Parts: sequence; C-alpha cells; structure tokens
Amino acid sequence: MIKKVCCIGAGYVGGPTMSVFADKCNDISFNVVDVNPDRIAAWNNKDLSKLPIFEPGLDEIVKRCRGKNLHFSTEVHKYISEADIIFISVNTPTKTRGIGAGQASDLKWVESCARQISEHAKGHTIVVEKSTLPVRTGEVIKDILECSQSSLNSKNEKTFDILSNPEFLAEGTAINDLENPDRVLIGGSNENAIKVLHDLYKRWVNEEKIIHTNLWSSELAKLTANAFLAQRLSSINSISALCEVTGADVREVSRAIGKDSRIGSKFLNVGPGFGGSCFKKDILNLVYLANHFGLPEVANFWESVIDLNIWNQDRLTHIILEKLFGTLTEKRIGILGFSFKANTNDTRESPAIQICKNLLNEGASLKIHDPKVSTKQVALDLGIPSIEECSKNKELNKLYIDKKWEKSHLENDFFDNLDAVIVLTEWEIYSDINWEKASKKMRSPGWVFDTRLIVNEEKVINSGLSFWRVGVGTVKRD
Repeated sequence: MIKKVCCIGAGYVGGPTMSVFADKCNDISFNVVDVNPDRIAAWNNKDLSKLPIFEPGLDEIVKRCRGKNLHFSTEVHKYISEADIIFISVNTPTKTRGIGAGQASDLKWVESCARQISEHAKGHTIVVEKSTLPVRTGEVIKDILECSQSSLNSKNEKTFDILSNPEFLAEGTAINDLENPDRVLIGGSNENAIKVLHDLYKRWVNEEKIIHTNLWSSELAKLTANAFLAQRLSSINSISALCEVTGADVREVSRAIGKDSRIGSKFLNVGPGFGGSCFKKDILNLVYLANHFGLPEVANFWESVIDLNIWNQDRLTHIILEKLFGTLTEKRIGILGFSFKANTNDTRESPAIQICKNLLNEGASLKIHDPKVSTKQVALDLGIPSIEECSKNKELNKLYIDKKWEKSHLENDFFDNLDAVIVLTEWEIYSDINWEKASKKMRSPGWVFDTRLIVNEEKVINSGLSFWRVGVGTVKRD
C-alpha cells in the first residue's frame, strides 16, 4: 500500500502535479523536495500570491493541502528514504557544450537524482520519470539503480521499478489539465508497478484515459506530442505571412481549415512564435536523436520547424522597422506582454525576449508591461539592466547607454510619447485598452502591432492610430 510519495524537483511540473495528487489522494503524504532553498521557501510562503509559479487555481489547492498531506522541503535524502514512489521532475536543459551541444538534453540532474535514490532509498521503490526525457533515458536510470542493488548484501536489499509518466500540461491551464487530462500515459515493463501508479490516477481519472505502453514508447510520445504541436504553430504562422501579402485573412483561413475533422481547430492561432520550456528543447532533442540514429532527413525536417519560428520572430522586427520609417533610433516602443503566453509568469523561450533584443539592437527604447513577470526576470532574460538600475550605476549607464528599457504599469503614463505599441502576449487586459485615450498620449503617427489578434480593430482605427495585425497586414479605415 502506498503511504508516501516523494517528488524531486519543485518547478513548473513537480509543484503543481504533486499539489493535485495531494488534493485527490488525502490518505497519502506527498513531499516535494528541491535543493534550491529559495524555491522551497516560496512554496511555503504564507502569502499564496507569492508562490514561485502562477497557475490559475493552484493557490487554492496549496491552501487546502499544504501542511496536511502536501509538504515542501530541502531534506531530499530524508524523503527519498521514506518514499514508496519517487517522481523525478527536474530540469533537462539543452546541452551547451560537448557532443550534442545545442540539441541533446543535459541529463546531469536526472543522473544526480538517480544516484541519490540509489544511495538513500530503502526496500522496494517505484521510480517515475516525470521530466521530459530523451528516448532510453530510463536505461540510464536503471543502470545506476542496478549498480546500487548489486553492491548491497542480502540483509539490506533494495529493489526498483522504472516507469515513465510524462506530463502533458499547458501552462496557464495546468491545473485543469491535471484534474481533467486528455490522457495519462504510463510506460514500463512491470505490470505490478504500472498498476500501482494506475490506481493512484484512477481515483479521479476515467480508466479509459489511462494508457499503458512500454518505457521507450512513453518517452518518445512526449517528445513527439510537443514537436507536433510546435509544427502546427509554425505552419499557421507561415501561412499568416502569406495572408498578409495576398489580402487573405488568416483568421478566416484558420477557421476554414479547422472545420476539417482531419485537422481540427486547436493550435491554429497565429502569434509571434512559439515559446515555453518544452517545444524548442524537445524538437532539438528529436533532431539530435534522428541524427544519432542515422536519419538526417528526419532531423532536417524537424529542424526546419525551429528555423521557421526564429524567422517569424525576426520578420516582425523588419515589419516594425519598415512602418517606422526605416529606423528605430530614439523611438519609444511599448511592449504589452513578456511571458510566452497568458496566465503564466513563465518567460522561458518567450518570443518577446528575442523581439525585444532585436528592437533594442535597432536603437529603440522599450517600455515593458506584463501583469505577472517581474522586472528582475525581464532583466535576466534580456541580459540588460533596466533604466532604473543603470541610473544607480555610472558604469552600467555608460555600458548600456544605447539599450534602454523599463518595466511599467499599464495605467497612468505608459503610453506617453510612444511611437508604437506591440502586443506580444494575449493577456485579456490588453483587449480592454482605451485606444482613444492612449492615442492622445502617443507620438503621431502612432502604430499598434497586434501579434495575437486580440485588439479591437475598430477602436484602434477610430482613434487615429495606424494598425497592423498578424495574418492580415496593415488595416486601413474603410
């Protein structure tokens, strides 16, 4: 009988996933551990608005379960030793050096977890891969754990089963995705171990949605799912560019093809490019695997998806440059949204990062707004301190004199003297902007660039501002 579960990694997957598990399984203790004391402190913060991750509904679940059967701790070894099931939910970034650099996943944290489990686990333990991992990573974990078994005497025997249980979460809807999943995938070779995890999920998930596969199929399914979704986004973004030059409207094209039951309507929303922690990383992983197994044509196909995404971000800069008379020097541009999508504070691989860097390199000064992303995070992503920080340090001010940005509230003076406004994230508040009022504060001729198709076209045009929207092009008054 399962009494204690440990999750190594208190990030975007581990924290929310274990919170929902705890909410659905009141008789089991769920312990989320991490070596980062600041992250654990944030999870334990009494002020639920300061949790390290923003997901609608997460704070309410943490409020119900934390301190009861949900605990966050830095005592990694202790909770490993007590656990019946251990989830590995650590970061697997793309390698930055060595063989496979720029494509393959860096598995150092996964290996570290496996070694800690091999040392501190007791009795029989089910080890579950929750991180998004390359195919056959389970073999690495298994080898490390089997070495642990062979080095023990019979009086202190340890046994392990390895399962793959990838997450299929979309940031911004993660809690709903966990509570009402399309499917739950469990990969492994031991039916008894699979049944244990299956029985946990079936407490709230219809058993018809719980799919069993072998370990390798489960690992590859996660990479493939993200690659297919990213491919759809790159595909519709490429068509949006064609719409702009032919007079077609990408919204109408998207609606028409989405009605085809073979295609469906999901992931046909255009934008400045896909972002998030998984899409690019997982496609690069597929590229590496395809090349590794001698399939260069497959590798080239998936690499083109990423190339098209980068092109889509760069072309927006060229469009803005063209509309603002060929130069952005001393131009002031407002950026609406910095997270890679609405309803999350995650900025990993956000298209806003590269687009803002491009604009700064062209000489523009930026005023950035996002309701959930902090000034500190923007500075980390851009690699450039804010105007406020530079003003306190003469050396910084001299170094970044031609690359200026500030984080600002949307109210009051945000639109003052702006030459253009770019909507990069589909936060709902940007749909309600009073453009009549904003236009009176902006420099003439002012522009609005809508990359998310959420701005009220009529209100922008009637305010006297020039308007461009992705997949349509420049919108003119009738």
